Amino acid sequence: MDLWEAVWKSGILGAVQGLTEFLPVSSSGHLTFLQIIGLNFGEGMTTFINVMMHLGTLIAVIAVFWRDILALFKKPFKTLLMLIVATIPAGVVGLLFNDEIDAFFSGPTALLNLAVCFAVTGLLLLVAELVAKRRQKQPHALGWGSSISMGLMQAVALFPGISRSGSTIVAGTLTGAKREDVAKFSFLMSIPVILGSFAVEVVGVVREPSAVAQIGTNGFIGIAIGVVLAAVFGFLAIRLMLRAIRKANYIWFSVYLVCLSLTCFWLNALGIFPVAA
Repeated sequence: MDLWEAVWKSGILGAVQGLTEFLPVSSSGHLTFLQIIGLNFGEGMTTFINVMMHLGTLIAVIAVFWRDILALFKKPFKTLLMLIVATIPAGVVGLLFNDEIDAFFSGPTALLNLAVCFAVTGLLLLVAELVAKRRQKQPHALGWGSSISMGLMQAVALFPGISRSGSTIVAGTLTGAKREDVAKFSFLMSIPVILGSFAVEVVGVVREPSAVAQIGTNGFIGIAIGVVLAAVFGFLAIRLMLRAIRKANYIWFSVYLVCLSLTCFWLNALGIFPVAA
């Protein structure tokens, strides 16, 4: 892969990752979709590239919420403990079923599976739009029930196309917790998940270095640029999502996901991309 190809592919993936990670539309679903239609670095590299792009959005979360991150380590540590417990479901599911999830979005049914997951996220957001405003008339502080519900939904969101931010925010909002608290907790929840995914990928590289050798020097330069763009666009997306949360206006995100789902169904029916990256 030449340098120019690596740069423009990674640039697009990084920008899309940054914009979609914190909007309720599934960043992993968008990255998987783009790689299916040709923006990839070689067979079997989908998960590795996705994790690398997620590092950019991790930087964005830290840049926006660094004060809240420091506050986690001050007594009485309740939020930190809730964050640890909420991370457990995704950690367990990721460790036990990572290969199965990857396989689910590889091969001739990848687009069809993505279409279903995008549709599910769109439905979740529609439910939130219809129900959340009634549940938010007397909101309460985020507690254990809300955090556990959000943690369970984060595990479900390991499937590309199921939005992590969307599903966790919907879960927390429907429990009646304050929208701002739910959004902040959802963004903080992404930190251990991204770090865990990165650690798993690093272990894989150490065990089988040949698996990513095909990327080459140019590929890694391109990936580095993608990570920077993911951080920049992620920072902007967090600011945008915090505004959307206050208004609880999810309908346009839902419409967008339904359109994207229909596009995946259509491309799958045409058979233009029979095998995923």
